[in-house]
Amino acid sequence: MRAIRLPRLSSLRAFEHPGYFAVWLGALISNIGTWMETVAMGVYVTEQTGRAEWTGAIVALTYLPSVLLSPVGGALADRFDRRAYVALGSSVQLALAAVLTLLAFTHHLSVPIIGVISLLNGCASTLTSPAFSAMLAELVPPRDLHSALSLSSAQFNLGRIIGPLLAAVVLQAGGASWALLVNTLSFVAVLVAVSRVPSMKRDSDAKKPRGSLWTGITQGFSVVRADPEISLVMTSTLVVSVLVAPFIGLVPVFAIKVFGQGASATSLLVACQGAGAVVAAVTVGSLVDMVGQRRLLVLVSMSIGVVSAVYWLAPTLTLAAAGIFLLGANYMMLMSGLHAYATSRVPREFQARVSSLYSMALGAGYASGVWGLGAMADRVGVRFVTVTASVLFLAMVVTLRLLSPRTFESSQA
Repeated sequence: MRAIRLPRLSSLRAFEHPGYFAVWLGALISNIGTWMETVAMGVYVTEQTGRAEWTGAIVALTYLPSVLLSPVGGALADRFDRRAYVALGSSVQLALAAVLTLLAFTHHLSVPIIGVISLLNGCASTLTSPAFSAMLAELVPPRDLHSALSLSSAQFNLGRIIGPLLAAVVLQAGGASWALLVNTLSFVAVLVAVSRVPSMKRDSDAKKPRGSLWTGITQGFSVVRADPEISLVMTSTLVVSVLVAPFIGLVPVFAIKVFGQGASATSLLVACQGAGAVVAAVTVGSLVDMVGQRRLLVLVSMSIGVVSAVYWLAPTLTLAAAGIFLLGANYMMLMSGLHAYATSRVPREFQARVSSLYSMALGAGYASGVWGLGAMADRVGVRFVTVTASVLFLAMVVTLRLLSPRTFESSQA
């Protein structure tokens, strides 16, 4: 494949490398389908149960496996051809999506069944994601790793824009079963894209993981513990995912229970979040060049609590859409920046394992946060719980800034 030349905008540098764009495009098509399914199932569960706790619980089941399986996925990704490993994981997800589609068309769909399939899909995704991230890292040189991960986040959020908009149309025209069918077919795009990537060989036998799988897992934890900067990234990721990230899974609850609307409002909010993230992904490389990676992380970590509170306090759907646009941009810059910063600090043979531990922190925090905030929202109100969480996060960041200013000033990148 011929390289794509986009030299003037540093955020797009990863597109210059052969193979990267094919994987990026295949993942985009798949994510469009995934977000169609996410909107359809979020609306279905919220309308069927009328409880934010159930909506949060279903989302949590998708991320819960990351608590145990992320380190396993990272260790496995460093042992096998990552291209083949990603293809296998995508095939499993395709099969699970097909089962969900069949149940919907035969009118056997239910909330418990959605929960079981969400859990299994979470297992497959958790075991595959570290290999996918490491595969992207192998397709670009180290200097373009931040661009590659930011553009990966951008395609995920482009899917978040296009998928919900298509879902609103499909749900109105044919119902949830047709949205699930589109998602099933979308996994084919990933398989085609990955097939175009050459088999990935290790640089030398010395860099191949040695010993048992458990040894590989413990080595990943040792790398994180040995580097205070990576440890700080993991702690930050956990806190953000508990207190701020649940805004993603609770969108249907906000649209339906606060604004009294359904699929169309849910799709609008999800799409606006994705639009904000895409704008941030295109510009974040230039911002990193101007202010440095670490300083940018400081700025967005200081602002995200405020932006999150403003979104949850929005009095109208229109203002909420504007708020989630800004929140989506802020969240994308923070999380992709944390991920890239941690991954760039280790040799390539450890990148999948460090990426898996990042996913573990994100998944564990998000699963507990989205379920916990959803459960409390049913009892004391959506706005009160979510705004309190946002303010608590801001207070924690400010406190750390005051007590340990060097934490924010050292190791500028």
